[in-house]
Amino acid sequence: MSDWIDIGPLEAIPRRGARKVKTDFGCVAVFRTGADEVYALDNACPHKNGPLSEGIVHGRSVTCPLHSWVFDLQTGEAQGADSGRVATFPARIEGGRILLELARLRARPTAA
Repeated sequence: MSDWIDIGPLEAIPRRGARKVKTDFGCVAVFRTGADEVYALDNACPHKNGPLSEGIVHGRSVTCPLHSWVFDLQTGEAQGADSGRVATFPARIEGGRILLELARLRARPTAA
């Protein structure tokens, strides 16, 4: 079974919002949808390294604040005419707390 790290309460992230979370393995963008689902992605857009944690969350997608690339929060895939992908990390809510899977964070190729 994987180990999970607690990164804080669900309420720390507004609905349809995001936060940049610093871990020992680099920064991750953690998103909360309007339906209280949580997702974690690399924070840097592959286009020009835009901070996805500052993007606009809509449905299960986020729009990069720099050049409006849209990414699926579940898969990390760019949507529409754009092509690219950001890494995703398993996230879950337990007892009102957001947890990230430690094994996937450790496996990151580089700390961002």
